[in-house]
Amino acid sequence: PHAAALPVALRATVATAAAAPTPAEVQANFLRVLAERRAAALLGGGAARIDKQHAKGKLTARERLELLCDPGSFREYDQLVKHRCTDFGMEKEEMPGDGVVTGHGYINGRLTFVFSQDFTVAGGSLSETHARKICKVMEKAVRVGAPVIGLNDSGGARIQEGVDSLAGYADVFQRNVDASGVIPQLTMVMGPCAGGAVYSPAMTDFVFMVRHTSYMFVTGPEVVKTVTNEDVTQEELGGAKTHTSKSGVAHGAFDNDLEAIAELRRFFDFLPLSNREDPPTRPTSDPFDRPCDALDALIPADPNVPYDMRQAMTTTLDDRDFFEVMPDYAKNIVVGFGRLGGRTVGCVGNQPQELAGCLDIDSSTKAARFVRFCDAFNIPLITWVDVPGFLPGTKQEYGGIIRHGAKLLYAYAEASVPKLTVITRKAYGGAYDVMSSKHLRGDVNYAWPSAKVAVMGAKGAVEIIFRGKDVESNTQRYVDTFENPLRAAERGFVDDVIAPRDTRARLIEDLDILATKEVERPKRKHGNIPL
Repeated sequence: PHAAALPVALRATVATAAAAPTPAEVQANFLRVLAERRAAALLGGGAARIDKQHAKGKLTARERLELLCDPGSFREYDQLVKHRCTDFGMEKEEMPGDGVVTGHGYINGRLTFVFSQDFTVAGGSLSETHARKICKVMEKAVRVGAPVIGLNDSGGARIQEGVDSLAGYADVFQRNVDASGVIPQLTMVMGPCAGGAVYSPAMTDFVFMVRHTSYMFVTGPEVVKTVTNEDVTQEELGGAKTHTSKSGVAHGAFDNDLEAIAELRRFFDFLPLSNREDPPTRPTSDPFDRPCDALDALIPADPNVPYDMRQAMTTTLDDRDFFEVMPDYAKNIVVGFGRLGGRTVGCVGNQPQELAGCLDIDSSTKAARFVRFCDAFNIPLITWVDVPGFLPGTKQEYGGIIRHGAKLLYAYAEASVPKLTVITRKAYGGAYDVMSSKHLRGDVNYAWPSAKVAVMGAKGAVEIIFRGKDVESNTQRYVDTFENPLRAAERGFVDDVIAPRDTRARLIEDLDILATKEVERPKRKHGNIPL
């Protein structure tokens, strides 16, 4: 019958049924809303803010991830997450993805988890849900055994969320600690990183920065001016130059986002995915027994003339490829990664070009942290020794050189990875002991014919022993006795005196033998390194 002929109640039911969408229409409407939400998330803070980001010479969060990960390999998590704050009108603010892009991807075919803060969305400020997104990828990275890479570009805590934002930071800090020594944690600071936000990068294994567009500090220039009356710019207070050459907070800096990401991919290739795996090996056409003839002429005849220890390292390594870490900080010691026989190795070496290669507070701390990272992630250590001792002076003593120098000693003694040492020239005093000596359970300790293993140099020793008597004859006597590696070899403190040109072949052979090394330690919760 015609609808007009039906009772009133029945006519209303029929009208409602006619107006109700079908299941297909409901699904289509949902898919439309979903597509709109995804499009909004992909656009971040909008075209205007993206243009502003580009005008500063910076890429967006998503552009960075596209470059970092192999093409098409990035898979995003929590794209549709929204904040839950309702204070100060925040319920009206739409923030797609809540200011951070998270997920996993592959770098040269190897898995990694990533998060990239989006400065175009609320300045990349950290909220409760922003922190939860980061924590989720960190927890998953630990469970599956793969590194975490953070691309930081954030204005700091989202003030409108109050203590929820602070709790979010603490949650991230706890995950940093839980992951420490389990998976490599890498940070690339690509914009602002201030206040409490700095402590997450500080607890990761390596921190890199982009020059002129990134900065890190606990308190900004305005607060510094108010409290100490110092006038300082953001760049002076916490820029890349400051943290790579003065504070030692950052391990390297790059000129722009493109170079930074390219070098981060290169750096990633040296590292294992977790502490459960050995470092990756890379096939090389560089012969394992390649003679390093240049090393025979590296050490000057005059023991007081400097040379570049990096030449010894690069000449020996596969394809002369060396990634130096912290090249502008504590230059009197050189640390970084290379390969021998295709295996990743960590290199530590005194640098005679700076402070004659003496160990001081900064170099001890720099090397100790590097040694401990290598030990945590199964990376063999190659130590190159040319050290006249610890740097003397009231500045060093008052600054705690005893405590800081002990960090390096502790790190080497604690390390259970293969430890190979080459004494190229001076190995004097307590510094000889510290630099991966046989007494700290070094696996293989070599000396070049130019090595001098003694308590101190001839001049100082003769003055003390003979009190100025028969200086010339006694000096020669001391030189003949100690200014060579023979006495150490007789005691078994060096395993052999080798020709410099044979160093590469000998080290690769030793690494092959030590590949199955195992060390048992006494049961304990953890040691108490002299922090």
